[in-house]
Amino acid sequence: MQPTIIGVRFTKIGKVYHFDSTSIPNVGVGEHVIVDTSRGRHLGEVAQVLAETPPSPEGGWKPVERRATPRDLLLQQSWQAKQTEAMINCRARASELGLNEVKIIAAEYNYDGSRLAFLFSTESEEKVDLKSLKKDMQRLYSNTQIEMRQIGPRDVAKLIGGMGACGIETRCCSKFLTDFSPISIKMAKEQGISLTPNEITGMCGRLRCCLIYEYEQYVEARKQLPKRNKRVVTPKGEGKVIDVLPLTNKVVVAIESEEQRAQWITFDRDEIQPWDELEALRRKSQAPCDRHEGGGCTCGKAKKSNDRTN
Repeated sequence: MQPTIIGVRFTKIGKVYHFDSTSIPNVGVGEHVIVDTSRGRHLGEVAQVLAETPPSPEGGWKPVERRATPRDLLLQQSWQAKQTEAMINCRARASELGLNEVKIIAAEYNYDGSRLAFLFSTESEEKVDLKSLKKDMQRLYSNTQIEMRQIGPRDVAKLIGGMGACGIETRCCSKFLTDFSPISIKMAKEQGISLTPNEITGMCGRLRCCLIYEYEQYVEARKQLPKRNKRVVTPKGEGKVIDVLPLTNKVVVAIESEEQRAQWITFDRDEIQPWDELEALRRKSQAPCDRHEGGGCTCGKAKKSNDRTN
């Protein structure tokens, strides 16, 4: 019997995790369930019901414990209302301990208040010792298991929210991105984007997530177009490619002329031909033919034909 696998997320725009709901029949999207995770028991919302069972992870799927009750949902709301106070208390204690390089970003209770995680970030790449801070928080919240969890700059921006560097009212990470993809400077270069930090850096101080949105389309489009500085033949004459416009399938060519300065003209891909290929064909057609004496023939016949007649 194939297990029934569902996707569960624990925050509104959060990553989806898979669980086995075989023991809980007919679980649907939008319902809330209680699951046991590596960080204790949590309440999450069913985001998807998978039609096909994906490959099993190491150790197998964790099962769904039960459907969440109205009491569970109310309990979660009551503990969430206490998160801001917990964050303020942790920030104050961190300041007293002189942990100036540590920024407490948020505090998160699980649905029944049995676990409390403090999310922090630090600009230093060195590991920060937070044993004293964790011990003090554990003393303050004695009936709760305390966890200190470090998060990266992208996660910080996602939690804080606000306007994006491009001017969009809500940052992509806070609006719809459930996971962060690897971003490289190559993606900006491939799309012809200025490498000025202000142009490619997001509010988190890292390369913008949107650099990946059209990257594959640019890569595929560029395969069909000549590169910059390549010589091409156009309806207006020979010229050199000055710029490439991948998404419109066009190139800008500088047409050379003895009478006047070079003109920059935009051509569709179908209107141009590589100069080197045409030049190779021209030279081949003008090569002497071995079939005829004197070497003056330009019929372009292969020597192989002559060999067959002898």
